[in-house]
This record gives sequence, structure tokens and C-alpha cells, in this order.
Amino acid sequence: MLNKIKESGLVWLWITVILLILDQATKIWADNNLAPVYGGPIIEVMPHFDLNLAYNYGAAFSFLGDAGGWQRWLFTAIAAAISVVLLVWMYKTPKSQKLANVGMALILSGAIGNLYDRLAYGYVIDFIDWYVSKDGYHWPTFNIADSVILMGVGLLIIDTFKNPDKKDEKKTS
Repeated sequence: MLNKIKESGLVWLWITVILLILDQATKIWADNNLAPVYGGPIIEVMPHFDLNLAYNYGAAFSFLGDAGGWQRWLFTAIAAAISVVLLVWMYKTPKSQKLANVGMALILSGAIGNLYDRLAYGYVIDFIDWYVSKDGYHWPTFNIADSVILMGVGLLIIDTFKNPDKKDEKKTS
């Protein structure tokens, strides 16, 4: 069993751990330094980019954010299920398939980071704010977990195009 784990994509979980720590550390920092209850400011990093605390009770783009509380458990269950699926997928994927495994490790990190927030606080802590103009369009505020999920999905898409033969091998075996 241990040899199977050593030869599987699970050897890439160190990436998940590092990014999970980074995600949670930045969320704690944002909650302590940006929250209005602490008198924290909006930090203007550069034009079109601020650090601005937001609590997201919903999913992406605050989807179902005002649904009354049941959505917390729905999104918690979805994130937990995705995490389990990714762990099984990584276990079944050879460690040599680096692009796919790194992509899954990134997605897993983000899923667990946001899952932890939902369980611990009832919402996800967001603080990265990109915008066109101060009084104009703002991209929905996000966090490190959201960013690594996006990067992980991108890597899986690239892997699909770069290594299409993996699917053909599975069909013939």
C-alpha cells in the first residue's frame, strides 16, 4: 500500500499543504488587518488592485450568498466531495503525470481552504479586489484558494490537450 502511494500522484500533496498554509495565513492577516471592526483600512496596492475584506456566504460571485444559511452546508458538502474525488484521482494517477497531479493538488488546496472557512466561520474570507475604476466595475473579491483553484483547472485543461494519449490508453486497457 505504501509503495502504491509513493508511486501515485499523492506524492504531490506537499503542494497542497504549502498553498493551504499560505491561503489560511493570508486570510487570517486580512481578517485581522482589513476588517472594519478592527478599524482596518482598504489597502491600495496599485491602480486597479486593492486589499479589501469581504465575507462570502455563497459560492463563486456570491451565488446564493443571501439564501438564509442552508447554502453553507450545501457548499461544504460539495467541497468535501470534490476533495475526496481529487484524492482518489491522485491516488490512481501515476506520479509521473506531473501536470495533472499538480493541477489536482492546486484545486485540492483551494477546495480545502474554502471548506475550512465555511466550517470554521460560516463564510469564506475574501480580500483580493481587482477593478476597472474605483466607482466602476469590480471583479468579485477573491482569495488565494480561489486563485489556485483557477490555476489548477487551467493545468488540467492544458494537460488534456498536451497529453490526449492518456485517455486512449485507458480505453484500450
